[in-house]
Amino acid sequence: MSSYLKAICLSGLLLLVSPSVKSTEVPQPQSQSLPPSPTREFRGVWIASVANIDWPSRPGLTTSQQQAELIAMLDRAVALKLNAVILQVRPAADALYASPYEPWSDFLTGEMGKAPAPDYDPLAFAVEEAHKRGIELHAWFNPFRAHHPQSKSPISANHVSKLHPQWVKQYGKYLWLDPGEPEVQDYTLAVIMDVVKRYDIDAVHLDDYFYPYPERDAQRRVIDFPDTPSWQKYLKAGGTLNRDDWRRENINTLVQRLYQAIKKEKPWVKLGISPFGIWRPGYPAQTKSVDGGGAFDAYNQIYADSRQWLTNGWLDYFAPQLYWKIEKTQQSYPVLLNWWIKQNQLGRHIWPGNFTSRIGDRSSAAWPANEILYQIKTTRGFAGATGNIHYSMKPLMQNRDRISDLLEKQAYSAPALVPASPWLDKSVPTQPALKIDRDATTGKIKLTWQSIGQDKVWLWVLQTRTGNQWSTKILPGWQTSYLFDSHDSHSQIDSVAISAVNRYGTQGQAAIGN
Repeated sequence: MSSYLKAICLSGLLLLVSPSVKSTEVPQPQSQSLPPSPTREFRGVWIASVANIDWPSRPGLTTSQQQAELIAMLDRAVALKLNAVILQVRPAADALYASPYEPWSDFLTGEMGKAPAPDYDPLAFAVEEAHKRGIELHAWFNPFRAHHPQSKSPISANHVSKLHPQWVKQYGKYLWLDPGEPEVQDYTLAVIMDVVKRYDIDAVHLDDYFYPYPERDAQRRVIDFPDTPSWQKYLKAGGTLNRDDWRRENINTLVQRLYQAIKKEKPWVKLGISPFGIWRPGYPAQTKSVDGGGAFDAYNQIYADSRQWLTNGWLDYFAPQLYWKIEKTQQSYPVLLNWWIKQNQLGRHIWPGNFTSRIGDRSSAAWPANEILYQIKTTRGFAGATGNIHYSMKPLMQNRDRISDLLEKQAYSAPALVPASPWLDKSVPTQPALKIDRDATTGKIKLTWQSIGQDKVWLWVLQTRTGNQWSTKILPGWQTSYLFDSHDSHSQIDSVAISAVNRYGTQGQAAIGN
C-alpha cells in the first residue's frame, strides 16, 4: 500500500473512530499537484410523450409500470454518461403532471383528464429520480398545440378548447391555440411558469412547433392558418405590421416574455429552444430546406424567427435540429452548425439536436450508428458548440445498431459537466471541508465532506490521482461520502480532490488531500 492521502482540508469537523481507523486531519498544503478541469459537454436526450413515442410506452400503464419505465431510461442515461434528459410534459394543452390549468394527458392514462392510479405526480417523480442520479431534468412544453390526432380519448371538459373555444382553431387534423390572441399568450405563459414555480426543474424547453407546420387540403393546397379574427383585432387596435411579420412578432413576444419571467422567478432555470435546423433557405448560401412537400421555410411558414431569439439572448441554450447527414450537401450538418455558431454573438450555449432515431428505423433512409458518432466528433471540432441532444430515448433503449454501446465506449467514455452559464450568475461555490479515513484492518479508504457555504450544492466533482494520472467522478449533490476498497483500482491513490458545482454549472475551488 502506498502513502495514501496524507493531508486533507478540514474545517471544524470531528470524527469519532475505532482504534483500527486512522483519520488524517491536517491543513491543506500550499503547493501541490492540482486536478485538471473536468470535461464540459452537454449530453442530452429527448424523452417524448406525444403519441407515446418514448414514455410511457403506451397509454394506461399502472403507476408502477410508468415509474419502472422512466427509471430504466434514467439508468440508461447514467450508464451512457449523459447529464440531462428533456422530458415532454405538455404535448398538446394537456399535462403529464398535476396541473391546475390543464387535464391529465391521455398519452399517460389513456383517458384525458384521468389521473394516474395509484395517484402520483410524474414530473415530481422524474425530477426527484433524475436529481438523485445527478442528471438535469428539462421540462419540455409545446406552447400552442391544443390537440394531437394520436390522442384517441374524448376531450375532457376542463380542456382549453372547451373552456375557451374562442382561443382555439381547427387546423387540419389538429387543434391549435391562436398565438395572435393576447389571452393565449398570457395563458401559455401562466401554464409554463406554474411548473417553474412548483417544480425543481433545471430548464424549460420549447421544441419547433410555434405556428403549425403547413397542412394541405384534398387538392394538396396549403391551408392558411385561420387567425383572421385576431388579425383584424390587431389592425383595429392600430397595429401596423403586415400579417407575416405580425405572426412572427407574436412568437417573438412569447419567447421574450417567457425568458424574462423565468429569470425573475428562478434565475438558474435555463430556457432552451430547439427550432427547425435551418433558419431560412439560402442561409448559408448552399442550404436548401426540403421536406416531403418541397421547400420549407420556418421563417415564413411556422413564423419562427429563431435567429432573432439567439442574437437577442432570449434563451440560454439553442438546439437547432440538425437532422441531416454530414455528407448531405444541401443540408450539411457541419455547414449549418458553423452558420449557427456565427450568429451567436452573445455566447449562449449551442447544443445541436441529432436524429439518433434515424438509426435502424427500418426505412430506406436509415442511418448507421457511426453517423451519430461522426456528428458528435464534428460538434467537438467547433469551438462555439459544446454538446449534443439525441432524438430520442427509444433508439438508446433499444441499442439500435449498437449505438448505446458505441456511445458508452467511444463518444462518452468519461463523465462530463454541463457547461456553465456565467451570464446568469458569476458566484463561485466555496471550498468544501474534506476528511479522509483509512482503516488499517480492512484497507478501505472513506472520504467524507461537507459544504461550508450557504448555497445548495448541485453536484460534486471527485477526482483522484494515482502517479501522474487523474480520474474524475461526478456525484449528485446529496452525496457526501465515498468508500474506496483497497482491492479496487484506487488502492494506490496519491491525492484526492473534491469540489462543488452550483445550479449555474460553476465549479468552486477543490479541497485536496495528498
